[in-house]
Amino acid sequence: MEIVSMLLSVLYVSGTLADCPNDSHLSITAPQKIEALSGSCLMIPCNFRTKSNEQFSSTRITFGAWIKSDYKFGNYANNVIINSSGTVNKYPMKITGNLSQKNCTTLFSNLITTYTDTYYFRIENEPFRATAVCDPLQINVKDSLSPRIKISRVNLKEKESVTISCSAFTPCPHSPPKLTWSLQQDPHNNREENTDGTFTTQIQETITLSDKHDGYYISCSATYPVNEGRDVRTAETQETLSVSCKTTRVCCWILSAHEADFNRHS
Repeated sequence: MEIVSMLLSVLYVSGTLADCPNDSHLSITAPQKIEALSGSCLMIPCNFRTKSNEQFSSTRITFGAWIKSDYKFGNYANNVIINSSGTVNKYPMKITGNLSQKNCTTLFSNLITTYTDTYYFRIENEPFRATAVCDPLQINVKDSLSPRIKISRVNLKEKESVTISCSAFTPCPHSPPKLTWSLQQDPHNNREENTDGTFTTQIQETITLSDKHDGYYISCSATYPVNEGRDVRTAETQETLSVSCKTTRVCCWILSAHEADFNRHS
């Protein structure tokens, strides 16, 4: 009975995996899951490739499309939310990549939480047409994106140097968040590209630990422009350092994390 249950659990996987054919004609390189902020935009890094024997030609006119929820759009025509041919444009999306060079990078603007869904990319390069059914993109639109504080060491000792960083996911590179924290005023914000083509904004500071850092409170805030810059939305993360000293005066620092997320609108 246990073996049967295991087999059933394998068979009844998500519809996407169950429907993924071994001979898929189109695949894309893009994040599998990506978070976005409501009121802001989302840049989706995307490149596609076809099977070597497929008749895709960069000299022919190429159109790209995004389909939501279910890639079988023949039965659900409303699931096609954009086609670069101009025939469909239901969502504020624009394919900015050069499709003839197999670049399907897309800009998703004016996001709202109801845009949270699974999306599929499709190419139309007549007579070649295909949907990347095995590479769904899950977009989760949230009302708040919290920054993350990272300490370069876990067990810290007095007189040791430690690098503390705060980072925030940057779904809209055109409107990056501004990071501020309690360690220093006006820290320099660095924007870094991740391996999957998305971006992160980061600040960091290196300090030398002393007994004065017992109970040291660190707070970091990420302020995102939203609604085309008319408003901002802020989320904060907090960390507290505590120290325990032995009779040998060797102090081991223990990091206890307390994260508080909140929105402040202005």
